[in-house]
Amino acid sequence: MKFCFKNISVLGDGGWGTTLAILLHRKGCKVTLWSAFEDYARLLDKMRTNPNYLKGVKIPVGIKITSDLKQALKADLVVVAAPSQYLRSVLLKGKPCYDKNIPVVSVVKGIDNISLSRMSEIIKDVWKTRHICVLSGPTIAQEVARGIPTTAVASSKYRPLMLAVQDLFMTPYFRIYSNPDIAGVELGGSLKNIIAIACGISDGLGFGTNAKAAIVSRGLAEMSRLGRVMGASKETFSGISGLGDLVTTCFNPLSRNHFVGYKIARGMSLKQVAGHMKMVAEGVPTARSAYRLARKYRVDTPLMDEIYRVLFKNKSPLSAVGHLMMREKKSE
Repeated sequence: MKFCFKNISVLGDGGWGTTLAILLHRKGCKVTLWSAFEDYARLLDKMRTNPNYLKGVKIPVGIKITSDLKQALKADLVVVAAPSQYLRSVLLKGKPCYDKNIPVVSVVKGIDNISLSRMSEIIKDVWKTRHICVLSGPTIAQEVARGIPTTAVASSKYRPLMLAVQDLFMTPYFRIYSNPDIAGVELGGSLKNIIAIACGISDGLGFGTNAKAAIVSRGLAEMSRLGRVMGASKETFSGISGLGDLVTTCFNPLSRNHFVGYKIARGMSLKQVAGHMKMVAEGVPTARSAYRLARKYRVDTPLMDEIYRVLFKNKSPLSAVGHLMMREKKSE
């Protein structure tokens, strides 16, 4: 099958959804950006900038902005960019007017707290989508929107769609690789957010580079262990959507997940931290899912377990550090 994407809709008015809408518009596509909120859609349309999620970046007049989901789903390709916690509700709202023959690209990072499903699995379950592709990697929206060199990975079990998506998003500043390991690509993009929270805690406690190097290396090992029992390839976690995304999120002080960890280490509660954020830190709900998955598959994930306990069981960050450092000695 040959794909031709001229009319594209992006579902989600966050920084990443807005950035991708701008990128696709620059490539000559007819683009619709959907917002779940009518008032915010009108604001975006009037101001032609996204003050909450992508400050300082102009939204071209040629991009249509709407809160009408039925209208948005009249497209050749749907890019889903809703936060993971709200994905299912958005899909259910759009289900009556979605045609399962329309290909979908998911850029959502997370693992469902109830079903423990990956985001592409939820999309297929609700929409019965025939062809789905995942686009993931170390992609800070502000950098991509400003044309700073970035790489990402397109992943699909259906090779023609994977290659078509690779071509669609490729620009001189946004290089796309292909990888058919959709489980590995999605899990890398989801689990790394938990490790980024750990790095934020490390910085908040005043630890140095040694501690952060340990967090990244041991965190990557846990991501790979859990991913393999869930059907992913070990090699994927060493690539752009695994290690690449992990490094970007862990070492970027503007990362939402890093911010959560940092503030908790400085004495704030999770509820207080959430009150200071406009955007969702996907690592928080993902930590809950990963904790359950590790027990379901009987995988050893001590670092992710401690982050879960700090977030949801009121364990102090210093106690978590002490537990990790004083575990029974073992080989690497």
